[in-house]
Amino acid sequence: QVQLVESGGGLVQAGGSLRLSCAASGRTFSSYAMGWFRQAPGKEREFVAAITWSGGSTYYADSVKGRFTISRDNAKNTVYLQMNSLKPEDTAVYYCAAEHSSTVIRAGHANYWGQGTQVTVSS
Repeated sequence: QVQLVESGGGLVQAGGSLRLSCAASGRTFSSYAMGWFRQAPGKEREFVAAITWSGGSTYYADSVKGRFTISRDNAKNTVYLQMNSLKPEDTAVYYCAAEHSSTVIRAGHANYWGQGTQVTVSS
């Protein structure tokens, strides 16, 4: 069982930066691939980024590539999403997710989900 708690969301102007954190409970955090998803009002949830259990590989949606960076610290049971050059279209609730396979995460699925944190980018 893994419990996930996101933090770091907020209101930022276009062009600004935010860093989201996702703290995980459980001793097996390092065995899970982790991902970030987002859901804007009236839209479906979409994949944003994923990282393998070791941190050796990362994956990004085309819409955030070059602007967002996913990373993890297995000693702290935490995964991060550094978001730079934010745009109004990045406004959404951001969720972190845990799954044994990064391939499954990239397909949009995961066994464990956080409660979400709101990111609002003003123009």
